[in-house]
Amino acid sequence: KRGRGLIKINGCPIELVEPEILRFKAVEPILLLGRQRFAGVDMRIRVKGGGHTSQIYAIRQSIAKALVAFYQKYVDEQSKKEIKDILVRYDRTLLVADPRRCEPKKFGGRGARARFQKSYR
Repeated sequence: KRGRGLIKINGCPIELVEPEILRFKAVEPILLLGRQRFAGVDMRIRVKGGGHTSQIYAIRQSIAKALVAFYQKYVDEQSKKEIKDILVRYDRTLLVADPRRCEPKKFGGRGARARFQKSYR
């Protein structure tokens, strides 16, 4: 929503995201596009589930997608396209989710694809 450039994750500012090592990954879209593009936008992000790394990647994706959506709705189409091009050129996963999920286990084996050993005699 319109605001003064605040980005909060689960209620605390993005500058205090833990773990500290992954903080740079979370602020990547901001560093890429520059603070001035985020100046008029407030973001409140809630994240749960998964591990630290997957949460950070979800945060960075949501920041990038939210800014593109904001520019499409409230600003012009040209600047939205500019932002999208910058993000995709740097890292496509900032805008496109990874569809891979864990395949469920089936009967007759230890996992999704592995089968129990078969004996003929």
